[in-house]
Amino acid sequence: MKAATKTAKSILSTSSFGGSGRASRRFSNRHSRHGRITAGAAALVSLFLASSVWISLVFDPTHYFGLHRLRTWDSSASTHSSSSSSSSSSPPTSPHSSPPPPQNAVSSFSSLHYPSPNSSARLSLNHIVFGIASSANLWTRRREFIRLWWRPGVMRGHVWIDEPVPLLRNASALLPSIRVSEDISRFRYTNPTGHPSGLRIARIILETFRLGYRGVRWFVLCDDDTIVNPDNLLTVLSKYDCSEMVYVGGSSESHSANTYFSNAMAFGGGGVAISYPLATALAVMLDDCLERYAKLYGSDDRLHACISELGVPLSREYGFHQWDIRGNAHGILAAHPIAPFISIHHVEAVEPLYPGLSHLQSLKLFTKAMQVDPRSFLQRAICYDRAERITFAVSVGYVVQVFPTIVLPRELERSEITYTAWNKIGNRFEFDFDTKDPYKSICRKPVLFFLKDAWRDGSISVSTYLRAVRGGDLKRKVFCFRKSAPLPEINEVRILGITPSDIWHLVPRRLCCYVDKTINGTLGLNMRQCDKGALGSVSDFLFS
Repeated sequence: MKAATKTAKSILSTSSFGGSGRASRRFSNRHSRHGRITAGAAALVSLFLASSVWISLVFDPTHYFGLHRLRTWDSSASTHSSSSSSSSSSPPTSPHSSPPPPQNAVSSFSSLHYPSPNSSARLSLNHIVFGIASSANLWTRRREFIRLWWRPGVMRGHVWIDEPVPLLRNASALLPSIRVSEDISRFRYTNPTGHPSGLRIARIILETFRLGYRGVRWFVLCDDDTIVNPDNLLTVLSKYDCSEMVYVGGSSESHSANTYFSNAMAFGGGGVAISYPLATALAVMLDDCLERYAKLYGSDDRLHACISELGVPLSREYGFHQWDIRGNAHGILAAHPIAPFISIHHVEAVEPLYPGLSHLQSLKLFTKAMQVDPRSFLQRAICYDRAERITFAVSVGYVVQVFPTIVLPRELERSEITYTAWNKIGNRFEFDFDTKDPYKSICRKPVLFFLKDAWRDGSISVSTYLRAVRGGDLKRKVFCFRKSAPLPEINEVRILGITPSDIWHLVPRRLCCYVDKTINGTLGLNMRQCDKGALGSVSDFLFS
């Protein structure tokens, strides 16, 4: 009985334990599912809260992230287009003082303010401020070059030098004022072949901008050995919107120079034009940018590097001439591009432009012709004498070439290599423009008539050209037979020209010329802008 009782209790106990385990497992499973649901809900809530915080940060106007920065730039752009420059008063005239710190300095791109261009006012020289790079060692000699084209009382700007120079009262009255550049010793310069002066010259745009001139639309940078045509500079810059960031200039004639520096860089000796908005942006970041390019060679490549950081490309104009050449510049001057002449550089590195004159005398005659008729200056015209089978190739204000045969325009448009590049290489592959080898046969060489004088007679420009004395005339008679020197009885050529229209530069075309009568050894040529159509082609002269 006791055994049966124990057995029954054991069975009941065992049965009770088994039921309790199954219930426990069911409870555990329910608890696990509930925990997973709770964790998932918590994760969703956390994700929602994190997303809300992130969105609030992005769209919070007190934080500079993403869309707000775009809004800032967009609102700044609209502000720039409607606001005018709050420039300071005219800069001090003390020639030896360093420029004052900017009174309207900006510390970030979001605070830039650009002047709104007055569309009713045409661009004038008063809207341009020049920054001319020079040095104390060269100023005494090279100031004479600047005097040839500078217009006192009309043009604004400064010559920037490295240290003070003595001033002559009378000599300085016709020149831009002199300012001493800031110290550049704090900047790194690591190029082993260049000179730290490149840093000083690169900062001329910044120091000129900080002077706070009123009504500025353009800053133009050049060197003290640059000759500038102010009238054509105005004409070319008038094509551009000065309320935008614009970088205007020309490349080098030397292929090696363009390859070493950049084909997209404006070479400063030929002149660089920088719009006011671009100068404003450079004023914010130039000094910091210069530190990033300590290894570069000079000033032009540094300025180009910083402008590239702003994303502004070069607007190339063929009238800016770096003139990285040496020797006889005849081949370039006789084949100028069909574009307004703006500048030449390195005028001391070439021979005198006109035979029988010194460097300075040649440049005086050169700039005189330039001022008589700026638009036509150095423009080319081609005409033919059908009866004599000769060709006239005119470069206004420089030379008239008379070829003993019919020479087609395609050949005449190429520059005869009478010079070498700056690196003293003289083959055709060194130059980044159309060239041709020098005429070797004396029977093919033209007779040259170089400019003697130029003046205006009312609306007509008049220029005279004297026959150059060359030692090959006797050889022509002996070896060339019928192709001896053309026009043996002509000692002078007189050209009467009509100035091209004020929109000629927008769609330029080579000028047309016509042979006039000969009086007392002077041959007359008439020259003007070509009419629309075929007039001025070879067929008009030879087959009409």
